[in-house]
Amino acid sequence: MEGKPVSASAIIDQVVEVFPNDLNPHGTLFGGKLMQVVDNLAAIVAKRHSGRVCVTLGIDSVRFLNPARHGDILVCKASVNKTWNTSMEIGVKVIAEDFRTLEQKDILSAYFTFVAMGDDDKPVEIIPVVPETPEQIERFKAAEKRRQHRLSSLA
Repeated sequence: MEGKPVSASAIIDQVVEVFPNDLNPHGTLFGGKLMQVVDNLAAIVAKRHSGRVCVTLGIDSVRFLNPARHGDILVCKASVNKTWNTSMEIGVKVIAEDFRTLEQKDILSAYFTFVAMGDDDKPVEIIPVVPETPEQIERFKAAEKRRQHRLSSLA
């Protein structure tokens, strides 16, 4: 099966604004709200790559690095890091940008595992991903290490 390049399904610089109803009592973005945004973006990348409806199997290594506040612009990036038979890892990174100063800070990094589903609601084989840049090749290799770690922790 021929592969599909990372760039064919990646989401680069998707922006979302932080509104007052997105904030917790500390005045920072709810972590759950951010997880909803990034799970949706990762699902879109998985669907674009596989051409199938995809479901979230798991989320690894979620890191909330800094808070986001009202008015911040969230700049989101998501792409397929690696594919296996019926599953794939989607890497997501979110940066908060202060619209007044344009100062940026990393706020989230996470790895999502999705499974492509057939019309019968059973997992189906997906097309391999082809990394194109040195950075994508590194993420491809690192994804395999994370998978091996996940699988060994299940044993």
